Amino acid sequence: MTALLEVEELRAGYGATQVLHGLSFSVVEGGVTTLLGGNGAGKTTTLRALCGMVARSGAIRMAGRSIASLSTEDIARLGVAHVPDGRGTFSRLTVEENLQLGAISRRDPQGIASDMRRIYGYFPILERRSSQQAGMLSGGEQQMLAVGRALMLRPKLMLLDEPSFGLAPRVVRELFAILAALKANEGVSILLVEQNASIALDLADHAYLLETGRIVFSGPARDIREDEKIRRSYLGY
Repeated sequence: MTALLEVEELRAGYGATQVLHGLSFSVVEGGVTTLLGGNGAGKTTTLRALCGMVARSGAIRMAGRSIASLSTEDIARLGVAHVPDGRGTFSRLTVEENLQLGAISRRDPQGIASDMRRIYGYFPILERRSSQQAGMLSGGEQQMLAVGRALMLRPKLMLLDEPSFGLAPRVVRELFAILAALKANEGVSILLVEQNASIALDLADHAYLLETGRIVFSGPARDIREDEKIRRSYLGY
């Protein structure tokens, strides 16, 4: 399968503190890759480095084009949508206004209207809450809104950072069922950072295990899910 995102020897950090120590991985077109590991492993920093939000070095290619020197805004224009930890919704704006912000760089009103209907099809609760302020939504609804807003960009690659964090198990299952539908229907590639390793491995095609900023194991998600030694040693279940 063709790689949409290719990363080689990625190093990144904050000031004098280096967090990533030469990561190399890829995300195939239309596939889901997950980055797993404990707190402090470097998962969130990896997503921020890919978006140009922290100092970084190494090779980063999107569809064969180097994006390592591009700004965050230019990377987004290439079709990379980042759903950060904490969801990042605009609490005083309505649900619909938040979704429209996801399409702020687009100039196709009819396409935007069509995509709005499509997003509401995946997240019916958002349509029922369309005129409500985002800050009044539940945590699960805000996470759905964050994913929906990212989809309004019509991304080629979506970076999801801890989408299950703070959500009830029922809501997590509902959200990941929607992500599975997006994987099947939309063809968007996903790089998923997630501490809930079990549900991440159920969704993903390929997985990388991170420990203190280094990849310690990688392979098909199915193999990692079924390897009891790896699960107990690195994933804690």
